[in-house]
Amino acid sequence: MEAAIGTSYDTAQINRLIRTRRSVFVSQFRRGGVIPDEIIGELLENANWAPTHKLTEPWRFTVFSGAGLKKLGEFQAGLYRQNAGARFKQEKYDKLLNTPSACSHIIAIGMRRSVSVSIPEMEEIAAVACAVQNLYLSATAYGLGGYWSTGGITFEPGAASFFGLEGDDKLLGFFYLGVIETPSGAGSRGPVMEKTVWIRG
Repeated sequence: MEAAIGTSYDTAQINRLIRTRRSVFVSQFRRGGVIPDEIIGELLENANWAPTHKLTEPWRFTVFSGAGLKKLGEFQAGLYRQNAGARFKQEKYDKLLNTPSACSHIIAIGMRRSVSVSIPEMEEIAAVACAVQNLYLSATAYGLGGYWSTGGITFEPGAASFFGLEGDDKLLGFFYLGVIETPSGAGSRGPVMEKTVWIRG
């Protein structure tokens, strides 16, 4: 197929990038593999160019690496223990404590609510999700493993403030990054035409 009219991009490569993006989980990371901070900076810069209504740029990122990963593990395990009460499970505590050390970087994903512009919260969350998709695609382009999780302490009371979020801001999860040891398999999607209605007249 010929390139789209007026584009200077390799559309076949872009299509391939989007369609081969996969979540790569911590168990698939190479233990001890470290991604240069400069590459993480490029991923974040690409995330920063996500679409944003009225240019509120609501995404906020807190990046943990090196000893910072241990700090994150200790915080989230401690918060879980503090909040869990009767639902406390040692296995979950240990996972929260130790999982960060198996990653190269972890990026906490925040949504900062605009106080100067009135925009529905859904639009701000959608903008952050677009920024995360840019992270996903950029990680794929660099041959890195990564995934977005809203598990762990994402919705735990008292979590958001640790990441500089306050008031109506939201913690929207974590993006885990590592060097791939075991790639993810091929993905699949149902036909797009089963989810599409065309109205041509």
